Amino acid sequence: QVQLVESGGGLVQAGGSLRLSCAASGRTLSRYGMGWFRQAPGKEREFVAAISRSGGNTYCADSVQGRFTISRDGAKNTVYLQMNSLKSEDTAVYYCAADAPPPFTLMSYYSTVPDEYDYWGQGTQVTVSS
Repeated sequence: QVQLVESGGGLVQAGGSLRLSCAASGRTLSRYGMGWFRQAPGKEREFVAAISRSGGNTYCADSVQGRFTISRDGAKNTVYLQMNSLKSEDTAVYYCAADAPPPFTLMSYYSTVPDEYDYWGQGTQVTVSS
């Protein structure tokens, strides 16, 4: 099993920055593609960013392109989401997720679909004040 714990959320003013961390235990994350999702009240869970198993390929949703950066640190078994230029519409609970990709997929494989991820953290609240 993989246990994921997010941290780093909080209250920040519009235009500010936060860095979310996703610390894993149980297994190394090197074999998993990792993703960040967010969910606001009354809305569907939304893809934010993903990073491939190799760490060499990253992907961001259009809504956060140019503002958010996903990265991973294999030595710390941790995935990060650096969030800059935050907007009020970024307010949501942010979830870290791990994806064990199907066989024969490339190291660059990633998914934007929540149902394709196998493990989830408990979420961390990000609130951006206007």
